[in-house]
Amino acid sequence: MPKGTAPSLTDPQIPAFHVMTKPVGPICNLDCTYCFYLEKEKLFGETEQFRMPDDILETYIQRYIEEQDVSEISFAWQGGEPTLLGVDYFRKIIELQQKHANGKTITNAIQTNGTLLNDEWCEFLKQNDFLVGLSIDGPPHLHDAYRVDKRGRESSAKVIRGLRYLQKHQVEFNTLTVVSRKNSKHPAEVYRYLKEIGSSFIQFIPLVERDADAVAKNLGLDLSQPPELQRVERNRMVTDWSLIPEDYGEFLVTIYNEWVRKDVGQTFVQFFDVALGNWMGMSGALCVFSPTCGTAMALEHNGDLYSCDHYVYPKYKLGNIMNHSIRSMVESPEQRKFGKDKLDLLPKFCRECSVRFACHGECPKHRFMKTPDGDPGLNYLCPAYKRIFNHMKPTMDIMCQMLRARQPAAEIMKVVAQQPDLAPMEPPKRNSPCPCGSGKKFKHCCGN
Repeated sequence: MPKGTAPSLTDPQIPAFHVMTKPVGPICNLDCTYCFYLEKEKLFGETEQFRMPDDILETYIQRYIEEQDVSEISFAWQGGEPTLLGVDYFRKIIELQQKHANGKTITNAIQTNGTLLNDEWCEFLKQNDFLVGLSIDGPPHLHDAYRVDKRGRESSAKVIRGLRYLQKHQVEFNTLTVVSRKNSKHPAEVYRYLKEIGSSFIQFIPLVERDADAVAKNLGLDLSQPPELQRVERNRMVTDWSLIPEDYGEFLVTIYNEWVRKDVGQTFVQFFDVALGNWMGMSGALCVFSPTCGTAMALEHNGDLYSCDHYVYPKYKLGNIMNHSIRSMVESPEQRKFGKDKLDLLPKFCRECSVRFACHGECPKHRFMKTPDGDPGLNYLCPAYKRIFNHMKPTMDIMCQMLRARQPAAEIMKVVAQQPDLAPMEPPKRNSPCPCGSGKKFKHCCGN
């Protein structure tokens, strides 16, 4: 599911925070090749029961509601695969939320691979207004390249079956697509497939993982923990399934060109929506593209709270909710520093970048490269972001003008219909004819 927003970490008290809750820990019925979280099972021991106990569950729900100074509380349930817990477990969650709501509005989102969804599940999800994030990586030949079950069998057919149950019961859903080395080479096919199966809210998640460093190996893990931003690390190769930055850039450009011509206002692509928000000066809609982070954490099944979903390692454990309030851990010096380091340790090369306002260095997890000046902390995906943000600049500028003139951003499609090539496009001057074809000057039409 989407990460939380990022309130200023300099505030004396953070009004709200976001926790990605893992009541089943890393346990899943699939065995996706690229999954960074499956191996976290090794951190908890062989005798661990991966099911959040009733006392921890109620303590979490009560504190998560009480400790946020906002009227609406949003819960996000993830795994592993949370549907392994069964519908009755989530009925208990709803009862506990109602018990402790204290007049606040409660919303729920669940991320699932969709393979276990059925009529009972979807009747429950609809009745309780759950937003479902469904993981699907494109058409079967791309999805099944990495997303297989414990016996190595393809999963796409079961995912589509689950999707049809969601549609049958009119459950609100969005799709989450991990962009890997394989499907990144088929952008138009992936995007059109997602639209064909009925997804109008699309999230793309770039896949970047590295082979284990010494710390990870000591923990028995195969993948590296996130880098120390202030240190120059030895180069370690990314995994075979990780993105090539240039491919990701072209993936986003190709999809953007189709979206901005045909789908604005009808298909919502999180990356483009967040970029438009940053263009409008409203940074903070997504933590990875915010100046700072630190208010979107991960809660494991045993009550341990970690700095971030991608930082579930002993070093980044903030404490346990049975011993500390969630707010005290969010506002701890350690977590504030974690969030501010994203900004404070941004290298000079990034600070002077023309698209910094849209990128902000992206996720610290990916900042393991050196800048041309030799400084640590450059994002591995930097070439991709420079490519897409510079490419979308002309049309983003126009959409900002439209929105400030209280016109819908979808009007951009009339403008680009007159452009044979988006790449060299420049915003029209105020006294030039409006490119939408109305016959009026731009300042009296789309630029009004």
